[in-house]
Amino acid sequence: MAKFLSTLVVVSLALANFSLAQAADLTGKWRTIDDKTGFSKAMVEIRQQADGSYTGTIIQLIPRPGYTPKETCQRCPAPYTNKPIVGLPILQGLKPDPKHENNFHGARVLDPLSGNLYKGKAKLSADGRRFTFRGYVGISALGRSQTWLRED
Repeated sequence: MAKFLSTLVVVSLALANFSLAQAADLTGKWRTIDDKTGFSKAMVEIRQQADGSYTGTIIQLIPRPGYTPKETCQRCPAPYTNKPIVGLPILQGLKPDPKHENNFHGARVLDPLSGNLYKGKAKLSADGRRFTFRGYVGISALGRSQTWLRED
C-alpha cells in the first residue's frame, strides 16, 4: 500500500509539473501579419501585468513594399490622438480563459491605422509560436483575425 501511495505521489507531481510547463505564456516579441496583404506590419511586445492580464505595445514598424507606415496615430481617440505609433499600447486587458486552454478573452485593441477600438479574443497554438488574434465589434462573427508569430 505504501509503495502504491508513493508511486501515486510521484505520478501526481510529474503531471503537475507537465501541466505547469504547458501553461500558455504570451510574453515576448511578436511579429504581426496583415490579414489582407500577408506582409508583416509591426513588432509588438506583450507583457503580463500584476493582475494576470496581458498588454501589447508596438516596438517597431515594418515597412511593406510600396507603403510607408504612418508615424503617428492621427485618427485615434484620446488619449492616443497624434501619439507616435512606436511605443503605443495597442492591446490591453487580454486574460486567459479558464475554460479553454490556450484561449484568451476580454481584450481591448486599438488599430492605429484606422483609429478604431475593438474587443478582442485570441488563441495560442499548441507549440506557443503562433497567436491568432480576433478583433471585433459587438459579436465575434463581425470581426477580423490576424496572425502574430513569436520572434523570441
